[in-house]
Amino acid sequence: MTDGIANTPLPEKSSPNTQDFATAGIAPMDRPSAITRFFMGIVAWAERLNFKYAKLGNPPVYDIEVFPWAKEVEKAWPEIRAELDRVLVRQSELPSFQEISTDVQTISKDDRWKTFFLVGFGVKSEQNISACPETWKAVQKIPGLKTAMFSIFEPGKHLPAHRGPYNGVLRLHLGMIVPEPADKLAIRVKDQICHWQEGKALIFDDAYEHEAWNHTDKTRVVLFIDFVKPLKFPARLINWILLNLAIFTPFIREGLDNHKEWEKKFYAQAEALRNRG
Repeated sequence: MTDGIANTPLPEKSSPNTQDFATAGIAPMDRPSAITRFFMGIVAWAERLNFKYAKLGNPPVYDIEVFPWAKEVEKAWPEIRAELDRVLVRQSELPSFQEISTDVQTISKDDRWKTFFLVGFGVKSEQNISACPETWKAVQKIPGLKTAMFSIFEPGKHLPAHRGPYNGVLRLHLGMIVPEPADKLAIRVKDQICHWQEGKALIFDDAYEHEAWNHTDKTRVVLFIDFVKPLKFPARLINWILLNLAIFTPFIREGLDNHKEWEKKFYAQAEALRNRG
């Protein structure tokens, strides 16, 4: 048990905590350009530094006690849940993750993984924040916040085994809506199967292979956070540079543009309905 999140270890099938410095489960790009290959080489080098100079080690799943602010985020659960309920009134109009971030198509092609972004790579969605002010207030307690959104798994969703693109961030899931039965709903991180609980935080390293599933007949929702991994110098400096340069990469620019387009339509429809009423 990791502070309210049930954890079940799988039989040990590999050596202690190691990370594969490649994106398992993600199809490689066709004939990447010289610039892309150079950038990917820099990222691979930075990942090795991040692993070596991690302040808190490199466990797949963290004890949240090492992040004192996590308890403060958990305390805000009732207010966050109330705002989520209002968002879910228009659940069918929320975008699938791959509509925003097209690279996600390598692991998700259906419309059962929906999102509601507050901030992505440090760029805010002002209208979504206005709709969820208490949620935004709560996530401001997280040092190094990079991404915050509601992650919505509709019934039957199974995200296959994959790893995140870069190990310079850690991920937090705050259980918002967690249907029963628990054995049909879980996330596996490396060799641990974790079960979400409403109002409880799970912090893990998505640079380890992980997969998630909702085999219940109800929707599962978590507040999904990426924050900067605590690192020692010099990895801390290199990580800061790369994370701040990431916003200029084509796939992130495309994702931000896609979100702006969706946001414009979503709130225009809401305004039209208000005027009609």
